Amino acid sequence: MAESTPIYQREGAYIPRIAAVHDLCGYGKCSLGVAIPVLSAAGCDVCPVPTGLFSSHTAFPGWYMHDTTDILDDYLKAWDGIGIQIDGVYSGFLGAPEQVRIIRELYAKFPKALRVVDPVMADHGKVYPTYTPELCEAMADLAADADILTPNLTEAAIILGQPIGDQWRGTDLSDAEAGEIVDALLAKGAKNVVLKGIQRQGENVIRNFVAGQDLDMVEVSNEYLPYMLHGTGDVYASCLMAAIMAGKTLEEAARFAGDFTHDAMIVSAKQPDFQARGVNFELLLGKVSALLAE
Repeated sequence: MAESTPIYQREGAYIPRIAAVHDLCGYGKCSLGVAIPVLSAAGCDVCPVPTGLFSSHTAFPGWYMHDTTDILDDYLKAWDGIGIQIDGVYSGFLGAPEQVRIIRELYAKFPKALRVVDPVMADHGKVYPTYTPELCEAMADLAADADILTPNLTEAAIILGQPIGDQWRGTDLSDAEAGEIVDALLAKGAKNVVLKGIQRQGENVIRNFVAGQDLDMVEVSNEYLPYMLHGTGDVYASCLMAAIMAGKTLEEAARFAGDFTHDAMIVSAKQPDFQARGVNFELLLGKVSALLAE
């Protein structure tokens, strides 16, 4: 089955509003520091819902986190009295299991809003240090309600209730095995899935697998760059949603997100201390704005 229509229909000069439910990180580009500029460049009104406040990303030593769960009910209740309308709910890193309930309340308040879930909780076989088993379980439940779900292999294992082992590191994952994982994620309830970051041993290609209710699985690949950067997952998911909100199909959005993230990594490598600072994309935001002119 071929993908026939965009997931989101952009209408004229209308500016869609996105509730961006992510943490805010002071140093090290990620989370809301990525989502706000990228989605804004795509002509979206980004309405932040901060799930936590970090002094820096967690790859730095001595980071500080403030969990915002206790303020979010009042924060969002205040929205009720001013007539806010939301066209998309884009969630990422969460600070506590209770925040899943808060996201579900946003879904209930805005039933027509596009639900994009980037289940930021683990990578390369390791769960992030602030994620408890209860929070991982809550995130897995949220993933089942996604219109678009964007896990890496480790996150897919958690969502599917599988032990994180070598098979989830992607070094020998075949197309057929990737298809089985994507199908299992769709069977749990997600309407569309982008399985990210498969890099097979001995290859210089990084592969993403895209499938959904109206799209048979396709592979979208980019050159593999031999260094890791914090925040590339946030850049990818934000660019994917930016392209969707610009009226692109899921496959087109995945190709744009992969190309943009690849190019941002190249730009980043020219900066001092780039592997500690995280991904830089600022010089490329014109490419996001250009989506609206295509």
